[in-house]
Amino acid sequence: MTQAPICIAYFSGFGHTTQIAKALATDMGQVRLVDVDGITAEDWAALDAAPTLVFGAPTYMGSTAAKFGLFLEEAAERWMEQAWQDKLAAGFTVATHPSGDKLAALQRLSVFAAQMGMIWVGQTAIGAPVFPERAGLNTDGSWLGLMARDSGQDDGKVMSQDLETARIFGRRIRAATERWG
Repeated sequence: MTQAPICIAYFSGFGHTTQIAKALATDMGQVRLVDVDGITAEDWAALDAAPTLVFGAPTYMGSTAAKFGLFLEEAAERWMEQAWQDKLAAGFTVATHPSGDKLAALQRLSVFAAQMGMIWVGQTAIGAPVFPERAGLNTDGSWLGLMARDSGQDDGKVMSQDLETARIFGRRIRAATERWG
């Protein structure tokens, strides 16, 4: 029996979050990218069938972007039936500044997952200064989920080391799905 694909549900205002979503998907095997700005009935069916949901949004003004918040509110309709209970969940966010209050955005995503009865998967990439040879990995030292930085330009680009951290996180999510999903 073939397992449903992992779904990465994301919103991207300027292309940065899309870039992280694609990097996460690189080594995940079967993945469905769901841009929540144009979500369809087929996307909702895929989210409902997926063993693992990864949530991603840019951090705007200390939280996830409003358009992603609308998705969370619509998804919350599944709460009463606990339709997403025991699914695995993970999250990522992108902002311009090294902090940029990205932790608050990840907390929003993880609390949403907890309220939905989901099981949260954090990331484990340890970079410098702990391991100097891993300079650039997990530069923000985030364990709750992936924090990434954009280039500071309106070019849709993300720091290259954050793309590598995303690929590593994607492999962890895939392994967790294979083990528990």
